[in-house]
Amino acid sequence: MATSMVRSHGVGAGFAGCLRTVNPWWRAAVLLLVSAPFLPTVTALVEGLYCGTDVCYDVLGVTREASKAEIARAYRQLARLYHPDRFRTGEPGLEGETQESAHKKFLLVATAYETLKDEDTRRDYDYMLDHPEEYYQHYYAYYRRQLTPKVDVRIVILVTICAISIFQYYSWHSSYNDAINYLVTVPKYRIQATEIAKQQGLLNRTKEKGKNRRTKEEIREQEEEVIRDIIKNKIDIKGGYQKPNLSDILLCQIVLFPYYLTNYVAWYVSWVYRFTICREDYGDEEKLYIIRRYMKMSQSQFDSVDENTKKSFMEKRLWIKENYEVYRKEQEEEMKVKMATDPRMKRYRRWMKNEGPGRLTFIDD
Repeated sequence: MATSMVRSHGVGAGFAGCLRTVNPWWRAAVLLLVSAPFLPTVTALVEGLYCGTDVCYDVLGVTREASKAEIARAYRQLARLYHPDRFRTGEPGLEGETQESAHKKFLLVATAYETLKDEDTRRDYDYMLDHPEEYYQHYYAYYRRQLTPKVDVRIVILVTICAISIFQYYSWHSSYNDAINYLVTVPKYRIQATEIAKQQGLLNRTKEKGKNRRTKEEIREQEEEVIRDIIKNKIDIKGGYQKPNLSDILLCQIVLFPYYLTNYVAWYVSWVYRFTICREDYGDEEKLYIIRRYMKMSQSQFDSVDENTKKSFMEKRLWIKENYEVYRKEQEEEMKVKMATDPRMKRYRRWMKNEGPGRLTFIDD
């Protein structure tokens, strides 16, 4: 026994001496080879991913080469056995199973089926089984599919656009009704509408007898409705309170965008050809367009400007850049004078000078 101990000690000493003479890099490699059988093997089955520590194929009792039909058939068979509503304790093949254990197995079977029935998810799962060392890639692939919306993004975008368009239309319709309600109360428009209604015989009161006789309130409500309809049809409201048009909502704008783009390109090419290349004189429509661009107004804003103001723009020849700059400076000077002479502005400046938002008055206790 002493001899064997000496021999063993001699072998160990010789091995240690050999390691001391070898390069440190080779020493680490040798230790790794010696200890490799005792290291835990890398496994692809991670708790929380897919079927956890169980293989989804084994859960359903199929092979990795099984078709979709075979996977579905195996799932239906197992679901009939373990479904909470169909499970019966003591049935053949289910000895020792309880309601709780059957419920857990049913959830596991359902998870396995959900994993293998989809081709993309099954491809990711097979990749995890074949490459168990890529932990982070497996987590990313799994949760990317779990958190990705199941609904088609195009449907979401379409529904959003439709919702915005409906909100736009009803918002514009509400603003238009508010404008009509206001115009009905303005004496100028109300008198004009009343005269038109009388000329058309809409307000001629006929003598009514018997059961068909209306009350004064009913007659007044009908007259108000007639005046409102005349104002709505005769007065062209422009700007932010104009009558809503379906072609102006977002959905129609997107659908008609290619048409609008084609018209704009054709209009721009025609403009360049006529007024830049051929040097034609501007017409009234083109002059008003240039004036609107100088003033940085939208089409609806410019449409709300009354005709007399537009005529003054034309008389001052504001489509010419130099004339517009002179006009703009004049408007700025008039605004400064108006602000200087406005009593409200004087009170505001006096308040800013004496009190001001930055002045604090401390009250002693």
